[in-house]
Amino acid sequence: MKSFDSVTGFVLPDPKNRLFLWSVLIVISLISGAYFVGNTFFAKEYKQRLARWGVIHTIQDSKSNSCKRQCWPFGSEALPEGIIARTSNLEMRPLWDSSKDNRILKPQLHLLAMAVGLKQKEIVNKIVQKFLSSDFVVMLFHYDGFVDGWKSLPWNNRVIHVSAINQTKWWFAKRFLHPDIVAEYKYIFLWDEDLLVDDFDPKNYLSIVKEEGLEISQPALDPTKSEVHHPLTVHKAGSKVHRRYYKLKGSGRCDDNSTAPPCIGWVEMMAPVFSKKSWQCVWHLIQNDLIHAWGLDRQLGYCAQGDRMEKVGVVDSEFIVHLGLPTLGGSNSNEGPSSSPGDNARGKVRMQSYIEMQVFSRRWKNAAKKDQCWIDPYEQQPNQTNR
Repeated sequence: MKSFDSVTGFVLPDPKNRLFLWSVLIVISLISGAYFVGNTFFAKEYKQRLARWGVIHTIQDSKSNSCKRQCWPFGSEALPEGIIARTSNLEMRPLWDSSKDNRILKPQLHLLAMAVGLKQKEIVNKIVQKFLSSDFVVMLFHYDGFVDGWKSLPWNNRVIHVSAINQTKWWFAKRFLHPDIVAEYKYIFLWDEDLLVDDFDPKNYLSIVKEEGLEISQPALDPTKSEVHHPLTVHKAGSKVHRRYYKLKGSGRCDDNSTAPPCIGWVEMMAPVFSKKSWQCVWHLIQNDLIHAWGLDRQLGYCAQGDRMEKVGVVDSEFIVHLGLPTLGGSNSNEGPSSSPGDNARGKVRMQSYIEMQVFSRRWKNAAKKDQCWIDPYEQQPNQTNR
C-alpha cells in the first residue's frame, strides 16, 4: 500500500519498493564502474598492440615514447636490439674449434689495403711482410686478375684477396671498405703498389701520428729516389712531421699566410693514411663512378675531424720511395685479361682522370651551393694552388 506525503503531495513507495529501487541503483553503479575499468584496460591493450606495429607514434608524443628506433641501422627495425650486429671486420674465421683460435690470436687493429698487379710482386712482397709483422690486416686488390700468381709467397693465405680487372684502388675501396666493414681498425693505409719501404716502420709511424694528432697523413718521399709530384710531400731531414711548405716566387705561392691545399692541410693520393673517424667521412666523399679520385685530395681536409692545418700532415721520420711506375693502362702491365684501349692506354687513363677531376669539382660546387644547412669552415680562405 502506497503512503501519501501531505507536504509535497507525492505518493511514496512502500518499503519493499524502495529496497528494490536501491538494488537497481547499486547494480547500475557496478555495471558503470566495470565498464570504465574495462574500457581503460582494453584501451591500454589496444595501444600496446599499436606500438608493436609502429603505429603508436601517431597517437602520442614521440618524447614520451621510450622505444626510439629512428637511429637504428636501416632494415633492422624488425629485429630485437640485442641481436643486431652493426659492424664487421676482415678477420678470417676457422671452420672448427673457433674458441681455441680466439684464445691464441691477437686482435689486429690496423689495415693495409693495396691495389696490386703481378708485375710488382717483389715490391709488394716486401711491403706486406713488413706490415704483417706489425700486426696489420692486409687486403690486396688485384686489378690484373692474376690471384694465383701470389700463391708461392708464404703469407698468401694470411691476406684477403679481391680481384676485378682494370679497377683502381678507389673503386675497390668504395665497394669493399665501407666504414661498417672496417669499423674495428683504428688506421687504414690505402696505398699504391710502387712504394719502397726500406726506411719505413709501420709501428713507429703510427706512434708519431697519434702523438701529433694527425687524422689524415702520409709518409714523406725520399726526393733522391722518388718521383715527386708535389713539393709538400718531400722528406725534410731532421724533421719529425711537417704540415706546410713554402714557395715564395712564381704562381701559386705558399707562405705563412697560406691556409689551403696544397700549401697546407693536404696529402697526395699514392700513400694516404686515415684514422677510423676520418675514413668514416672520406668513404662518403669517394664518388662511386669517379674511380681515379682526382680532385678528392683537395677536399680531404673536410674529413680531418678538426682544423686541416693541424690534423693533416706529412711524417718525415718514417719515409718511403715512390717509384711512379705506370700500372693501370701502362706499358708494363701484365699480359692477360684486359679491356685497355690499345697502345695509347696510359694516355687515355690520364685523360679520363682529368675529366673526372672536373666532374668532381662541379659536383662539389653544386652540392655546397644547394645545401642550405651546410656551413663551409674554409669559405673565407683563399683557394691557393701551385698546379
